[in-house]
Amino acid sequence: MTLVLVGTPIGNLGDLSRRAVEALERADAICCEDTRRTGRLLQHAGIGPRPLVVVNDHTEVRAIPGVLARLARGERVAVVTDAGMPGISDPGERLVRAAVAEGHAVEVVPGPSAAVAALVVSGLPTARWAFEGFLPRKGSGRTERLAELARERRTVVLYEAPHRLARTLADLAEACGPDRRVAVARELTKLHEELWRGTLAEAIAWADEHPPRGELVLVLEGAPEPAAASPADVEAAVAARLSAGDTARDAAAAVARDLGLPKRAVYDVAVRLARG
Repeated sequence: MTLVLVGTPIGNLGDLSRRAVEALERADAICCEDTRRTGRLLQHAGIGPRPLVVVNDHTEVRAIPGVLARLARGERVAVVTDAGMPGISDPGERLVRAAVAEGHAVEVVPGPSAAVAALVVSGLPTARWAFEGFLPRKGSGRTERLAELARERRTVVLYEAPHRLARTLADLAEACGPDRRVAVARELTKLHEELWRGTLAEAIAWADEHPPRGELVLVLEGAPEPAAASPADVEAAVAARLSAGDTARDAAAAVARDLGLPKRAVYDVAVRLARG
């Protein structure tokens, strides 16, 4: 019948909305990451026992057929995670995709979000922002993602575990420069909520002196607007590409991308230089 995504508190149980309680009360079954944690949430809300289906990172794919069978029987199935919105760096995305593919209705009961909460209190621009979740832990995937973040002009929100914070701050400082501003949010909405603001260089020193606990949200300042390239800069960049063996078309595309210029204008320069 209907799959219902229910946002739950990210720390303070007082943030559980009345509508979320009603959605859980109406559910014939509830998909959750941890039955004990969800059981405590139901108890807090005064909701009686419900069938709980474990849907976490390891079981989501295996759980999908059973959930689809419940929906096909006309049941309402709620989906919660340990905290926040299902599907945002948590299980739920594949379950929603499968339900939509089978033609089942999918509803959402919005709730607290650590990403949005950290963003709005960071002091950094909020008009345009990008959510990156957790960075790849190693290899070329991490290197490439860091390079992308160094160029990203929007404010960026990332999640990180406490034992990886120091390394991630160091990698961000190397990729983005030590003066890029960052806010580090810890234990949002909880008793020991903490928000630190400063540069990446300062953040590295802070994290070394104050090893954090609990899940963390990093809000990273976007890259500055690049300085306008002069005609001499464009010619030098194109000439270097041509000397390296690029065709005029390839040289123009690369320089236009690197300097943020129209391809047509750079191509005219490349053709002129290539002809000597």
